[in-house]
Amino acid sequence: MSYAIALHALAALIWVGGMFFAWMVLRPVAAAGLEPAQRLPLWAGCFERFFPWVWGAVVLLPATGYWIIFAVFGGMGGVGVHVHIMNGLAIVMIALFLTLWFVPYRQFRRAVAGADWAAGAKRLGVIRRIIGINLIIGLATVAIASGGRWFAGF
Repeated sequence: MSYAIALHALAALIWVGGMFFAWMVLRPVAAAGLEPAQRLPLWAGCFERFFPWVWGAVVLLPATGYWIIFAVFGGMGGVGVHVHIMNGLAIVMIALFLTLWFVPYRQFRRAVAGADWAAGAKRLGVIRRIIGINLIIGLATVAIASGGRWFAGF
């Protein structure tokens, strides 16, 4: 069970931490100092390296979460409200990532490959908003999960 907990925590850390870095550190620096012909390929390269890790998290988080819920607590009836909230928020986060992956990210990659900087910038704006929303949800999920039973008292 300790493997499941460790994998669960690491997957959440990688996904949420990566979004935090992208939003709070890389985005402002790239936007302030790079022209679209430099900025958009940079983002394309970052996404190409980061999104496989997100796919790993998308698989590991539910797998390890449900493993813990059913193996330790005997199912959803045995867990606190904070786990139900964490589960619901995880479903929303995964849905947002799948939307990002299958629509704006594909369009973004095509635009960057074709050096269509205007279209790429527009798609990057959509990706940025989805990541921003997912970051907020991810941070809230981490707070709720780590607050656990304390949070459930409210």
